[in-house]
Amino acid sequence: MFGMSKTFWAAIAVIVIIFGGIVVFNKKDSSSTDTGTGQPSMHIFGEAKTGVALVEYGDFQCPYCAQFYPIIEQVKEKYKDQITFQFRNLPLGQHQNARAAARAAEAAGKQNKFWEMYGMIYQNQQAWAQSTSAGSQFEKYAAQLALNLTQYKKDFASPETNNTINADVAEFDKTKEEVSTPTFFLDGKKIKAASVDEFSKLIDTEIAAKAKAQS
Repeated sequence: MFGMSKTFWAAIAVIVIIFGGIVVFNKKDSSSTDTGTGQPSMHIFGEAKTGVALVEYGDFQCPYCAQFYPIIEQVKEKYKDQITFQFRNLPLGQHQNARAAARAAEAAGKQNKFWEMYGMIYQNQQAWAQSTSAGSQFEKYAAQLALNLTQYKKDFASPETNNTINADVAEFDKTKEEVSTPTFFLDGKKIKAASVDEFSKLIDTEIAAKAKAQS
């Protein structure tokens, strides 16, 4: 009888181990799906007639991103009939208001005013970058854009908006590139340019290469 008892408890131990493993596995799965990451943002400007895409990962509080803003605006205008330009969020931890700025732009995007808010945030970066009440400043921009402020505030604070920003960051992580803003990708390849002419040369070369490959 003692032998049967040992066998019984050994069997119980195996079952506990097996099910314990399943619980741990399920717990891991649960936490991995509860990371606060939703769908990446899809803020795209341009016609993409050539199929070429320029993507920027930017931080609204990054001074270098603000310096690039007028350059990118010229590039967007120059190539709006040929390529697409996409902006994705990459708020850096050292910038205290970067995520709030990203939230503001995403919230404005819910009312089809992403690019307008994007522009106001960059153009007025010095007015809010070091502010302890940046959210109030962004609400003023929302009012200037004639947004529904009640809806804006709701979207600004929503987990969905935060998850979208997290998803953008996750997309950047997939590139395995060093975290730096702004970072640009042309058809998936990281590029470096610091002027409209430099961007133009790279874009023209990519357009020509894509056209040749498709011919």
